[in-house]
Formats: sequence, structure tokens, C-alpha cells
Amino acid sequence: MRQKTTYGEMKVHMKRAILFLKEETVLVIALLLAVISMFFVPPDKQYISYIDFHTLAILFSLMCVMAGLQRIGVFQWIAEALLGKVKGSGQLTIILVLLCFFFSMFITNDVSLITFVPFTFIVLKLAGEQQREKLLVPIVVMQTIAANMGSMLTPIGSPHNLYLYGHAGITIGDFMQLMLPYAAFALVLLLVWAWLCGHKNNVPLKISFEQRTDLKGKGKALTAYLILFLLCLLAVVHVVYYVWTVVIVVAVILVLDRRVLLKVDYGLLVTFVGLFVFIGNMGRIPAFCNILQNLMANHVAFTAIAASQVMSNVPASILLSGFTENFRELIVGANLGGLGTLIASMASVISFKYIVREEGRNKGKYFLYFTVANICFLAALVILYILI
Repeated sequence: MRQKTTYGEMKVHMKRAILFLKEETVLVIALLLAVISMFFVPPDKQYISYIDFHTLAILFSLMCVMAGLQRIGVFQWIAEALLGKVKGSGQLTIILVLLCFFFSMFITNDVSLITFVPFTFIVLKLAGEQQREKLLVPIVVMQTIAANMGSMLTPIGSPHNLYLYGHAGITIGDFMQLMLPYAAFALVLLLVWAWLCGHKNNVPLKISFEQRTDLKGKGKALTAYLILFLLCLLAVVHVVYYVWTVVIVVAVILVLDRRVLLKVDYGLLVTFVGLFVFIGNMGRIPAFCNILQNLMANHVAFTAIAASQVMSNVPASILLSGFTENFRELIVGANLGGLGTLIASMASVISFKYIVREEGRNKGKYFLYFTVANICFLAALVILYILI
């Protein structure tokens, strides 16, 4: 009996470990790389200089604020208000996709998908089984592309943008001007696709929610979170000291709703730390430096795009940033590199997880549609990059 219990406990622990590896693959790899690099460069006083505390502090603060806004239902309230005016599946398709595109500029691509993909499952269920079957996979694929493409316009749209912006020495206006042609072109492509998809499957429909999200009585919390968001933006542009930003954000949230702190993706923060250690150590190995510097000499953007396909654009951005001064090209490459494979952007994995959980029978169909669509979008944007 004792052995059975022990065996059963081992199975439970193994399942939890496997689940953790699946959900936090990048985190595990980052920590593993950091540990391996320590054998080549033993820990010393320089390690502390590897960590970009400014990026980590602002990323943490932004995640707290977005989690707070999500908990009071702000994003869902806006989505419900927009969808209440829908008259056909064509309009429904466009709204669901554009919600991810525009919101990702301010709440990050990850939060955008975490918010609106589950919402899409609910909405399409209300639209009827026939429409759900036709539209679910195409819409979720395009929501994922939209989130990755919309987020590239602003420094706070994604974790890697926040990191690269902090090192590029450019203004927010310069950053947005750099990425505007790509974001605008991606928006045009999304609208064309959404129109074609909606026109092909368009049927009259009206979405009505049995219970609408209500923001009554949440005005004070909403105002507080918006002020905190403004504070984060000021910290991004170095107007407010980042340490004070973290202190104020945490203090206000402890008063408003301390449960918000449990919604923060601490795994992403630890992933950054692991990558900082790995890249810092690699930068002290001459042979590795020479290889990457030669590779990055004339092909920064394409190197970033290629690296993102196999390690995702967040680790690729941090890795390559230590071996080039051409941050503009690296910003473009890392953002375009979010298209392509399923792991090119970890935000894309979020959508896939929802599909597997809610529509497991369609995961093969989703993967094929996702891959083809991403390759098409990536090819189009690379052509634009070459022409520019």
C-alpha cells in the first residue's frame, strides 16, 4: 500500500513537471542556458551588471496595471459594446481581429490574446455552431497575427520592444516612425483578409450577451489604474525614476486589490533574468563574440528574423542586442521575426494552447492554417523591408 501511494505521488509530480515544461518552455531553456554558461564564466561581481533592472521594473509595473484593468473587466466591456452593434459575420470577424491589433499596442500582445481569444470562443458560440465551425480557426489565427503586428508599433507593445527601446537611445516618436510602415501594411493585409473571409461566409446575425460586463462602482479603480499606466509611460521615457514607479504601483494595488499581484507573469521576469545572465556570460567569451559579430555585421534584421524562428523573438532580441549597435535594424528584425513558426513569438503559443484546450480536434487544422498565414505575412513584410 505504501509503495502504491509513493508511485502514485511520483506520477502526479511527473505530470506536474511535464505540464510546467510545456507551459514554461522558454523559462526552462533560459535558466538552463544561464547555468551552462556559468561553467565557462564563473559567477563574479560583473554578474549584477548583466541585469537590466529598468526593463524588468517597467515590465513588472505594466503587467500589474494590465492585470488590474483586466480584473475589473475594462477590455471585455469595450469588446461587448463594439459587438453589440454587429449585424453580420463579416463585421464580427473584423472587430474581433482589430481588437487584438489595436489593444496589443498598449496592453502587450500576450495580454491582448489572453483577453480576446477566450472572449472569441464565447462570441462565436453565441453566433451559432455553423458560424463557429467556419470562423473559429481563421479568426484566432488572424487575432494572433494581429496581436503580434499591432504590438510592434509601440515600445510597450511587447517585452522585447520594451527592452530594445531602452537600449536603442531613440524617442518613442522615432520608434513608432520606424515601425509605422510595417504596422500599417500589416493592418491593410489583415483588413483585406478579414473582408475576404467575412464576404465568403457572411450571414446576418446579432450578438446579444445574457449578462453584460458592468463597470458601475469601479470608477475609482479604473481611474487609479489609468493614472498608474500613465506613470509607467513616464518611466519608459525616463521622466519618472523606475524604482519609484514600482513602489507606487505595488502600493496602490495592495490597497485596491492585492489579488492582482497573483496575475502577473513572474515566469517572464525570471526568463529575462536567465537570458541576461546567459548573454552576459557569452559576451565574455571571445570566440562566441567573434562569430556573432561577423554574422551581425551586415545582416542584423535577417539574423534577428532567423533567430526568432527557433528561439522566439524575446530571447533573440536579448541575445543579439549585445553584438550590434544597429538597434533600428534589430527592432525591425525582431518584430517581423514574430511571424513564421509557432514559437517565433511566445504570444502565438497562447492562442494555440486555447485551441488545444477548447477545440482539440481542430489543432491540426489550426497549425496548418497558422503556418501558411504566418509565412505569407512574413514574406509580404520582408519584401516591404527590402523595398524600404
